[in-house]
Amino acid sequence: MTCRAAVVTRGYRDAMSTHRVTAPEPPADGVQPKGPASYFPSIEKTYGRPVQEWLDLVADRLDDHQHMEVVGWLKSEHGLGHGHANALVAYCD
Repeated sequence: MTCRAAVVTRGYRDAMSTHRVTAPEPPADGVQPKGPASYFPSIEKTYGRPVQEWLDLVADRLDDHQHMEVVGWLKSEHGLGHGHANALVAYCD
């Protein structure tokens, strides 16, 4: 399923963002997630917030900013490392 196919229906937020996505389900035991989602367990552990919260922030920001601008914002305003910030933005973009 692509990001665009995973759009979340959240009432007013639907109209606000074309980048809205749902965090993937945790993988089955022994299965490693691929791509940007492979960073998500570490992001939750490191920053103490569910990935869906980060994805919602990123989706709202992507409506008016480019990929690397959002990465920079996550790094400067929220203290994320570059790899974690880039994974979140890539998943939504």
